[in-house]
Amino acid sequence: MCCKNSEFPYSAIEARYLLQGALSLEKEQQELVAKNISNLLYKKKYSKAGVFKYDCPFLIDNSCCVYEYRGVICRAFGLMTSYHDGKIKAPFCSDYGLNYSNVLNLKKNVISPAKYKKLKVKEEPLGFNISYKYLTNEEFEQTFGFKFGEKRALIDWF
Repeated sequence: MCCKNSEFPYSAIEARYLLQGALSLEKEQQELVAKNISNLLYKKKYSKAGVFKYDCPFLIDNSCCVYEYRGVICRAFGLMTSYHDGKIKAPFCSDYGLNYSNVLNLKKNVISPAKYKKLKVKEEPLGFNISYKYLTNEEFEQTFGFKFGEKRALIDWF
């Protein structure tokens, strides 16, 4: 579900790394990805929507064909995010019985001590500020001496 119907923000360095992964694929998979990209570019050209959402072109048979080369948005997706104001955000997949659903009070969107203790988990599961915006912002880049470069939707790198 997380690889479908989204924009997939990617920075310049992530796009270059993803390209390395694409070039390492078998020729058959490269052709499938190229066809996916071509179809998406055609759809985008004629799309009237303000934000163009699409399935990731690297998703083949519901599996990521460049998993080892995926970007930050893909690596952080599905994890619980904690914000500076103390609020947490569970990934939408928890609504479908996946990630964190067994420890969340979904009505209040909080970790349920009763639920995680019932699972014999001794410490409360934590969320971290792992939002794409935070992980790729200028302050983060300066702190770690790493430049992500320009950011745009994945499809716009093609």
